[in-house]
Amino acid sequence: MRRPTEDTLRHQGLRKKLIAELEAKGIKDPSVLQAMLQVPRHFFMDAGFDDLAYEDRAFPIEAEQTISHPYTVAYQTQLLELKKWSKVLEVGTGSAYQSAVLAEMGARVYTIERQRKLFDQVKQFGWLLKKYPMIERFYGDGYAGLTAFAPFDRVLVTAGAPAVPDKLIAQLKFGGILVVPVGEGDAQRMHRIIRLSETENQLDVFDEFRFVPMLKGKS
Repeated sequence: MRRPTEDTLRHQGLRKKLIAELEAKGIKDPSVLQAMLQVPRHFFMDAGFDDLAYEDRAFPIEAEQTISHPYTVAYQTQLLELKKWSKVLEVGTGSAYQSAVLAEMGARVYTIERQRKLFDQVKQFGWLLKKYPMIERFYGDGYAGLTAFAPFDRVLVTAGAPAVPDKLIAQLKFGGILVVPVGEGDAQRMHRIIRLSETENQLDVFDEFRFVPMLKGKS
């Protein structure tokens, strides 16, 4: 993968235009919009996509995965209702763009990736490692989460799950929030689960999205 290394005035202008589009589509959390304004999305894509990086669309990355639409990233992040220093488990590192947005918002990010190729690419991503040292990266099964580091204030799943993963709910603090796209087939509904107690959760279901499927194990 050949990553871009310059964030030019042109890129910054395209980001401002994208942020205005996201706001027009209903993203209102100023901290989400500001974070996405600061993070150069083109750094997370092959240089061949440089001219297209700030369009609101998904693009392919390695291991038959994608970097999500900016609107999808903003939508999920807004549902998390992040606070500075929130301890966040991200299931599905992918390109690490979402990880960077969370870190830019002041979160302590624990991100887990099952695809070895993607994990290794992020491990060698010098700009990301220097800019956001608070991102902890793990290679493993996202369904299992990271019990050794639980409980988390927030859990974010960036792949489509056939059902809400109970193991991830169990790794939330009481009052913590899990955001996960749920559904089998080509489309999923965005779910937000607030863990109220050991036995009680609050569920809210939102709009429909399309994600790559969440898979078990390592690859």
